[in-house]
Amino acid sequence: MKGNTARPAVLPVAPTRGRLRPLGLDEVRITGGFWARRRHVNETVTLGHCRDWMARAGWTGNFRAAAEGRVPRDRRGREFADSELYKLLEALAWQAGTGTGAAPALDAESAALTEAVAPAQEPDGYLNTAFGRPGQPPRYSDLAWGHELYCYGHLIQAGVAQARSRGEGELTKIALRAADHVCATFGTGGTEAVCGHPQIETALVELARLTGERRYLDQAALFVARRGHGTLPEGEFGRAYHQDDLPVREAGVLRGHAVRALYLAAGAVDVAVETGDEALLAAVVRQWEATVARRTYLTGGMGAHHRDESFGGDFVLPPDRAYAETCAGVASVMLNWRLLLATGEPRYADLAERTLFNVVATSPAQDGRSFFYANTLHRRERGAVPAEDTVSPRAASGLRAPWFAVSCCPTNVARTLAQLPAYLATADDRGVQLHQYADAEIATSLPGGHGVALRILTDYPWGGDVVVRVDRSPDRPWTLSLRVPDWTAGATAWLTDPAGGRRTVAPGTAEITRVFRPGDRIRLELPVRPRWIRADPRVDAVRGTVAVQRGPLVYCAESVDLPDGHDVDAVRVDPSAAPEDGPAGAGDSAGPGGEPGEGATVVVAGEIAAPGARDEGAWPYRPLDDPAGAPAADRAGIVLVPYHSWANRGPATMRVWLPTMNP
Repeated sequence: MKGNTARPAVLPVAPTRGRLRPLGLDEVRITGGFWARRRHVNETVTLGHCRDWMARAGWTGNFRAAAEGRVPRDRRGREFADSELYKLLEALAWQAGTGTGAAPALDAESAALTEAVAPAQEPDGYLNTAFGRPGQPPRYSDLAWGHELYCYGHLIQAGVAQARSRGEGELTKIALRAADHVCATFGTGGTEAVCGHPQIETALVELARLTGERRYLDQAALFVARRGHGTLPEGEFGRAYHQDDLPVREAGVLRGHAVRALYLAAGAVDVAVETGDEALLAAVVRQWEATVARRTYLTGGMGAHHRDESFGGDFVLPPDRAYAETCAGVASVMLNWRLLLATGEPRYADLAERTLFNVVATSPAQDGRSFFYANTLHRRERGAVPAEDTVSPRAASGLRAPWFAVSCCPTNVARTLAQLPAYLATADDRGVQLHQYADAEIATSLPGGHGVALRILTDYPWGGDVVVRVDRSPDRPWTLSLRVPDWTAGATAWLTDPAGGRRTVAPGTAEITRVFRPGDRIRLELPVRPRWIRADPRVDAVRGTVAVQRGPLVYCAESVDLPDGHDVDAVRVDPSAAPEDGPAGAGDSAGPGGEPGEGATVVVAGEIAAPGARDEGAWPYRPLDDPAGAPAADRAGIVLVPYHSWANRGPATMRVWLPTMNP
């Protein structure tokens, strides 16, 4: 690779410019708590689970079949199945790059999978098992739906991950050959087209950052510039589905297929940052603002339509039809991280936090062996338990499934959890910034080579105390910045400095500038308590309802916590009474590695209609002043559990937005 003789920083995203410098997996280590447990399950269970299922489904064998001339007869899976192996390879690289003791085993897994992939690459760099061989469609004959460039994107991301975390190896070389093929085929003077599913844009920019080769950045910029000019067929869902209806610079909101839209926006930010294109960056910020204000669920989930996995119109956010695909949550985190690095604005870390805790953490089961594809906010019927040895339809089950015919979400969760420490903190010329809170250790250098080491002590998100202990510091002033989450609005957060000075801090960023000494402690006290949440009245689907949020966690009612014979549609709550903390014991505390504090419940005042109180045959609409329309009900303390934990205790109905009692 051009100009690279030493291993680069272990960074999933490594911009060469921007407001903040990310800290890599070699600088941040999560040591305990909520995310450490999930990362441990990811390393010890989920990565192997994904590997085994891909082998069982035949997706790994597709590469051998392609190399040996046995396709299309022996090829298995959808046209994009190659990408799942690449995402697993990326996850293995980042997980090994965290310095885990399992690194040798992870490296061995990566080498075995790379050995399976390598023979399928053509001499000119082309690599895809679904196209281009006798009996298959020709190369690039279906750019709208074929996902060839999308698959390259995940291959290149995996190659970058290997180079940064383990040093350049065979996987990186495969990715470089594929990227060179893409530039030769789709560069200036080549085929003027785009892929139906954006993804390669972020990958090419990251490869340019890794290698110093400008042509990869130029190719990514070409793909972004070509989008929105009608180069793809209109198709069943219209051009907006592929974001091919408007150029990126002209669009006012994210629209169409949610994952595609978010991946494209992330790629546009990468291009804007590396080229200094402030107008392009401003266009994505404008789209982000409109999307967050009008097209995002309380959980951070994005995508309200099942049929085309797309955003709905403004304020079209039905909880029972929420698609909120797990991959859209991953893509949202990717976009928010890039916008945070580019601008330094804490609002992007706020949305990333909400999405991590309530979408990304919701998808995998506690044991790491089953997943949600879609993340509804209201489940009306108890789902059937999916078979452990059968591929499931991606959104059909009310319970997590072990694998899907379209299994993009398990591998996306795996690679996100593997690289999660890199989302916690950043640095700049002034000091260090903390964006996400977890038990962690941070060691980095400030300008001039001055070393800083910090220890973060917290049981967040269950508790709101975040203590930062300074273990190493230069003998000069520098600034420690801590994000004060947007969910603290209307409550009081406190910051205590090493001298004991205590002051209130508002949502945004709290800073302390001083000469820190080893042993100094800074305490951020966040008001983690349950609070009622209401929606904008323009969200028609949830009028007359309220939800509960405790810190960054959204809560829900689950039928397993109601008296026998009752269901969540019988629940009415009384928002005039403040919600209160309940006992631990539900949700995560039942899972592997659970400990006190995990799965903290909330109790709200309300009533539960008696079973059969409603006349099921009656007309469902009555005058407001008709007493016959009020079902018999019992006052009750209703237990709510963290939304991310629902459906871990068997089939259940569930709802986040709860109807209020009649006055």
